[in-house]
Amino acid sequence: MSETLNSNAGPIGSQVKIARLLSLEGWRVNHKKVERIWREEGLQLPQRHKKRKRLYHKDSSVIRLRPQYQNHIWSVDFVHDKLSSGRPYKMLTVLDEYTREALCVHVRARMGSADVLEALYPLLLRHGKPDHIRSDNGPEFIAEGLQDWLTKVGIKPLRIYPGSPWENGYNERFNGTLRREILNAEWFTSLDQAQTVINTWLRQYNRIRPHQALSMRPPVPETLTPTGP
Repeated sequence: MSETLNSNAGPIGSQVKIARLLSLEGWRVNHKKVERIWREEGLQLPQRHKKRKRLYHKDSSVIRLRPQYQNHIWSVDFVHDKLSSGRPYKMLTVLDEYTREALCVHVRARMGSADVLEALYPLLLRHGKPDHIRSDNGPEFIAEGLQDWLTKVGIKPLRIYPGSPWENGYNERFNGTLRREILNAEWFTSLDQAQTVINTWLRQYNRIRPHQALSMRPPVPETLTPTGP
């Protein structure tokens, strides 16, 4: 079976998603058969999570703005990990909340506001300008230089409440998938190796992997994606 199913997706993805991936490889199978085989092999079935209640301000206005169209809201966040030598590094993840496309995972040993700007600038040239960028209140995101630049180009910040990561739920979910399928499965010896492997996985995530929120299609199907890097 090809790499499509070798990314630790089995134990953590839904049976529907696995059935879809199998069908893309020519297997005649539905989600019920996948679930039966899953049980027979003694694998743990994914648990259903209760949906969180919508959060409100005291004046009853809704806290989280929902994405309505492509480039409406991008969300950004950091993921931390260590190389095999024990050296820590950071990853900036950028997600279009409406399309669910992961626009980049930017790997650096250290990352400040200038590095965030360096990662965002080429994304704006390639994908266009978002109306909003959602983030936490970390110093890298609220730095005056970065905020001045966002204001000049017409991007409005959306800040989540301290201690409320679920308000950045789209990005949090992507970060969890990145950690389970790549960071917990791979042992990188260098930043270049980490970036290369993550970029390869990112192409699969955006172009092949089915997403339940998108009616089991990938954010950027390969047939709609220009060839090239």
